[in-house]
Amino acid sequence: MSETTSTEDPRRPTGGPSSPFARGERDEGDATAAATRGGDAEGVDGGVGLTALLVAAARAIETHRHDSLAQDHYAEHFVRAAGACADWPVRIQQVPDGDDDPLWGRFARYFGLRTRVLDDFVLRSVGADARQVVLLGAGLDTRAFRLDLPSDCVVFEIDRAGVLAFKHHVLTGLPAAPKAKRVPVPVDLRADWVTALTSAGFDPAAPSVWLAEGLLFYLPGPAETYLVDTVDRLTTRGSALAFEAKLEQDLLAYRDSPIYTATREQIGIDLLDLFDKGPRPDSAGDLAAKGWTTSMHTPFDFTRLQGRGPLPEPNDALEGNRWVFAHKPRP
Repeated sequence: MSETTSTEDPRRPTGGPSSPFARGERDEGDATAAATRGGDAEGVDGGVGLTALLVAAARAIETHRHDSLAQDHYAEHFVRAAGACADWPVRIQQVPDGDDDPLWGRFARYFGLRTRVLDDFVLRSVGADARQVVLLGAGLDTRAFRLDLPSDCVVFEIDRAGVLAFKHHVLTGLPAAPKAKRVPVPVDLRADWVTALTSAGFDPAAPSVWLAEGLLFYLPGPAETYLVDTVDRLTTRGSALAFEAKLEQDLLAYRDSPIYTATREQIGIDLLDLFDKGPRPDSAGDLAAKGWTTSMHTPFDFTRLQGRGPLPEPNDALEGNRWVFAHKPRP
């Protein structure tokens, strides 16, 4: 986000015109300088980068709830450090309509629920002896700081250099120390991130846990397939992967949904403009065919389990969201 030329493998992440990763990419001689599709901002000031701040604001709101599902005391510092969102709320009390607000109420609670579910997934996987955590499109993820991970665990954070630089700048101004070894891997997922990851110390022969949180629906379908295939190739038995998918046949059918409308009108992020609108692959099915055990859930399944979070509603932008959990069984 086996290396052959782009003519032999159209999924290969190169800067060439045949690569699905190359849409809108600029040739600046530095793989980390190419922004993800939907915007040219390398950091968090625009395009997909700005959505990392949206999720951070949601985590901050969740942190300060009396019935919080996840705690991230670093999140509001990211929001306050970025000029683009200096006036965004970090507590639900700062939102005039409170939980009735589609963006800072329901959507933010969705991100809080997702954070909790994936936190639990990582902790379970590490408890089953995985000692490598790989965050694909890490954004402003702070799991290396928040979670009670074993001291011999290594967290690899893959994202563009500008995003990781912003995160580093904010965290160095705080009393923040990772609880496990944290290894930033500054590389665009459209470049040779496999070499960057292995050069940073990742060991394909050791069990690992991977997260693609809020990532895949920004990628063209062939790019998602390449990424999932590559994770399979880089993982040994005892490894695990969690990712988020969208199953809608027509994303634009939800353009006037309360969540997408509020996100556009209140903070100027048009998520449907950022999402790839091409056909989606059956990544869960592909993993199952490769021998992984997989399970797919709606977010509402976890709302009912936790007793908090969004439930279905009419014209629901969350209707097609699925959370997929995959495990590569031991012999």
